[in-house]
Amino acid sequence: MGDTHTRKLEASPGEHRFSDFLKSHRAAIVVLSGHSAGSEFGLDHPKLAMGRGPGVDLAFEDTSMSREHAVIEFADGSFRVRDLGSTNGMELNGETIKAGSLEHGDRIRIGEHVFQFILETIERAPKTYVLPDA
Repeated sequence: MGDTHTRKLEASPGEHRFSDFLKSHRAAIVVLSGHSAGSEFGLDHPKLAMGRGPGVDLAFEDTSMSREHAVIEFADGSFRVRDLGSTNGMELNGETIKAGSLEHGDRIRIGEHVFQFILETIERAPKTYVLPDA
């Protein structure tokens, strides 16, 4: 009748790289202007869909946004932002784009909202070991 063993599904290699990346970095977007100004959202998943919703990870009250407007995604060790075919488009640092790489401090305009991308290295204290006297 077939194999009666259950096979464990492994996480994709990209998910492993992302979780390793998060051990030494903090990534977030901060809302600089728009209805949710002052809010900060951590990027703790390799993909974050944004728009008016429903069906997105971050939904905003903004009639200038499409329901599924843009996505921020982690790939090949860095973050990118990509327009999902929105009606009003998107800007990265004042330039209209369809997709672009993100660096710390970059500003993304989606609808009436402006977001700032934050990417910081987490400083870790070195491990210290106490050895007994011999």
